[in-house]
Amino acid sequence: MHRRSLVSFGAAALAAATLATPFAAQAQAFPSRPVKLVIAFPAGGPTDITMRQLADNASKILGQPVIVENKPGAGGTLPAQALQGAPADGYTVAQIPLGVFRLGYTTKINWDPIKDISYVINVTGYAFGIVVPADSPFKTWKDFVDYAKANPGKLSYGSTGTLTSPHLTTERIAQQAGIQLQHIPYKGSADLMLALQSGQLMAGADSTGFATLVEAGKLRVLNTWGEKRLAKFPDAPTLKELGYDIVQNSPFGIGAPKGTPPEVVKRLHDAFKQAMEEPSYVAALGKYDMLPDYKSSAQYAQFAQDTVAREKVIIEKLGLAKGQ
Repeated sequence: MHRRSLVSFGAAALAAATLATPFAAQAQAFPSRPVKLVIAFPAGGPTDITMRQLADNASKILGQPVIVENKPGAGGTLPAQALQGAPADGYTVAQIPLGVFRLGYTTKINWDPIKDISYVINVTGYAFGIVVPADSPFKTWKDFVDYAKANPGKLSYGSTGTLTSPHLTTERIAQQAGIQLQHIPYKGSADLMLALQSGQLMAGADSTGFATLVEAGKLRVLNTWGEKRLAKFPDAPTLKELGYDIVQNSPFGIGAPKGTPPEVVKRLHDAFKQAMEEPSYVAALGKYDMLPDYKSSAQYAQFAQDTVAREKVIIEKLGLAKGQ
């Protein structure tokens, strides 16, 4: 090799090393201050309680506090939107509920849920069902449907927000059952459960944040939405058992801003993976019939892409796409 070529090669290698060094150094030093984890639902609900346990576990692993910030509303999509204005340094991360993957079809946004989030890790998912107050005349799902057919649009139910999985799935159920329901959205499980207990609603569609109230004898489960019956509610039939071709669960995880250095994403992934394997987190999930549901950064990014495609079909079928 000529001397000039050697010099050029050396200069190029030095330049590449110089460019790589800040990212490597950033990852090695990360985190040097607290990390903020923005979650999509209010304090006191199952998401808040389980994610705070996860954050506490991750704090010990990262050597810096992971501080939870609640940002409820807009169907659970505000944390993902907050990432769009956050620095891509790993110090702001957010819960990514399933509703984020519907945003492009239902709302005018100037960012892409697939391309504009760095997917870090999927940690768990919700189990869902429909509940009524313990003193409700609806003892079974048949009672519910019979009343709704006799009183179109009068049976009120609440969910954790417009275009969330509980809302959309209940509307799919209603379509298949041939009934019309009155939907009332809330910001999260805690608000929804209060409204249900105080008699403001006839029914609630929610994740199993209702578990403690069912166990306390204040609510009754009419159905659940998984492939199999939930261990905690063995007497509640699944939608498939009731004749509906619907299985709905809702995995969620953690994302960072687009452009977050891969080394920082890996550091976050590894810490949260270790945090979700801790018995304290598994126990917190167990209170709500939830389980750890691990997806790596690459698997989670692929899940996002697949889900965006699938949700388009559901949104259009229900006539809820913007412009429909």
